[in-house]
Parts: sequence; structure tokens; C-alpha cells
Amino acid sequence: MIEEKFNKELEEIRHYLHAHPERSEHEVKTTAFIQQKLMDWDIEILDGDLKTGLVAKVGDGNPVIALRADIDALPINEQTNLPFASKNEGIMHACGHDLHMTSLLGAAKILKEHEKELKGTVKLIFQPAEEIGLGARQVLESGLVSDVQAFIGYHNIPTLGTGIIGLREEGVMAAVEQFEVNVVGSGSHAAYPHEGIDTILATSAIIQNLQQIVSRNISPLKAAVVSVTHIESGNTWNVLPNKAMFEGTIRTFSDETRQLAKKRFTKIIESTAAAYAVSAEIKWKMEADLTYNDPELTRVLSEATRQWHQLFVVPEPSSAGEDFANYRQQAPSVFAFIGSNQPDSSGLHFSDMIVKDEVIPVAVEYYIQSAQSLLEYFNHQEIKTEKYF
Repeated sequence: MIEEKFNKELEEIRHYLHAHPERSEHEVKTTAFIQQKLMDWDIEILDGDLKTGLVAKVGDGNPVIALRADIDALPINEQTNLPFASKNEGIMHACGHDLHMTSLLGAAKILKEHEKELKGTVKLIFQPAEEIGLGARQVLESGLVSDVQAFIGYHNIPTLGTGIIGLREEGVMAAVEQFEVNVVGSGSHAAYPHEGIDTILATSAIIQNLQQIVSRNISPLKAAVVSVTHIESGNTWNVLPNKAMFEGTIRTFSDETRQLAKKRFTKIIESTAAAYAVSAEIKWKMEADLTYNDPELTRVLSEATRQWHQLFVVPEPSSAGEDFANYRQQAPSVFAFIGSNQPDSSGLHFSDMIVKDEVIPVAVEYYIQSAQSLLEYFNHQEIKTEKYF
């Protein structure tokens, strides 16, 4: 495990990052802070066109694997009363990305100290804009990770005991769609509804009908969620408005279910809108793939983790989503859960969520052990291939 002096330094780093959160695509000072730390430790930062966030590397040559941490915060007013609570009003690291950044920084420094022993390259992804589902795509499009053969990530879980590491093969987090639907009719005085086309009535019917997707279109043996979370229409009591808007999310756990849910969602909205003589426009504002753990690489990392830590086999996927899923478009990936508090604590995205410092060394070690294990695995695969031919 990491030395006590360095662990204290990492705690101070996390407290600073927690106190200075920045929202997605505005992580300018956060990026500068990370960049300075890496430069202080003589770690190479790769040139790229990322607006925020960065990619660095340790080691050289093949194979190439990547460790990823997200760096953005949420638009939440913090209510933890921590001495290092957010100094930026209305913004909070309520998803624990301050922990993710800190542990990747810790792993980066230790890997750098043992750089000559590495049998390949470890790229370090400090990724922006995870909360809006754009960051992973930005990193992929930058070309900075085009040579990566496997991606490793994790997410802290405050409702899981501190330091517990959980892995599962195949699906680990849901595919996520964020939708916005704009409904347009024609307004009228509330006393003369027959003179207009009622968007509130139509919108209510649409939302009601969408509930049949999960209850009647998708097999009860397959999980899915359709949630409408925000509705806006009108601004006074005696006028029927000419437009309405609602938004929400769809969560699914297989490509087949995802396609079916989106198809029925679109059809129900179009048909119901037509029945009520309104128009309805669907905007897909975010679409994140299913976070999928490559079975073979997950077995490799599970075995490696058991050598130094107790492993928890995650029984079922989470209905939360992660844009880490997008890295699978290029190369296989493995995503773990690491407990950061206790079962009765507040969960992710709560204003009083607290992540314990005690999880930092476990998360650092997970990154290091996983990187070493996959480099060894890919080197062994190359040796086997050479012998075969």
C-alpha cells in the first residue's frame, strides 16, 4: 500500500479538489491543477485539442492500456458541513469525482516511480464532461487514446462499505438516453378551451401512455426504466398555454431492449400527439452505451484483485449510467465499483453525500494493480501469438 506521508498528501489534494468543483466543460482550474501536479512529478502530458481535461502517459511501447478518472462536478448546493466543503456556490462534487481524480493522480506518481519496470505504456485519462455524457467521446475524438488496447475505470459507491471492491462480467451499468419532448398546440382562454388545442391535456396523455413501454412492451424478465422527471407549461391560472415541454430518461440493459424502448417511445409520442391534434418534437440530448465489462479481462482483474484485496462479486448491474461505456467502441474495458462510505449513507448526487478519505489508498492500489495485471496479460498474449506462428 502507499506510504503514509504520500497518503496525507493525497488527502490534501482531494480536499482541495472537493472545495473547488467545476461543472462539465468548465473544468479549467481543475485541469490546470492536475496538469501542475503531473508536471511536478515529471509525468508526460500529451498534446491534444481537449478544451478541458487531459491525457498523460507513463512508460513506453506496447502494449498500451488506459486508466480513466472523470473530473467534473454537479449543479448541487453542498450540505455536508465538511471543513473542505465546496467554495463554489451551487456546485458540488456530489458524485465523488474528486476521489477519482485524486486516486488517479496517486497511481500516476507511483507508476512513474516504477516506470522502468513497466512492460508497456499506461495512459492516464483525466476526462471532462462525464455528467453530460460528452467527455469520453471528446477524448476518443482527440486521437490521444487511439492506440489503447484496454480501458480501466471505477466509480465510488457511498452506500457500499469503505474500501470494498466490486466487479462483475458483462453489463455493469445501464445504457442511458436523456430525452426532451416539446409539444405544441394553440393557446386559449381557460374559459374557452374549445378555441384552442390543449397542450397540457395532450402532454398528460403522452406521459401516461409512455408508462406502457415497461409494463406492456418489454419482457418482465428484462429490466428497463422510463422516467419523466421535469415538466413545464404555462405561466398563469386562466390561460391554456400553446406549448409544453417534458424531459427524462430511459435506462436499459441490452441493445435489443434499448432499441425496442426507443422505437416504442417514438411511436407512442407520435400517435398520441396526432390523436390530440398537437405536434411533438423529440430531442435525444444524451445517449450513453451500456457499460460492459469484457468477460476475459474482468476475470484477469478479478484474480489480480483477490491477490491483494477482498473482492465483492456485484450481483446485478446498476441502473445508473456512465459515459465510460463509450470507450468500448475502441477497445475492451473493465469498470469496477469501490465502496466509499457505508450502507446507510446518502447516495450519489445527494447534497449531503460524503466520501471517506480512507478509500483513497484502496482506489490508488486498484489502478496500479489493474494496470500491471493487464500489461502482463497483453504481453503474455503476444508471446503466445508469436509461438503459435
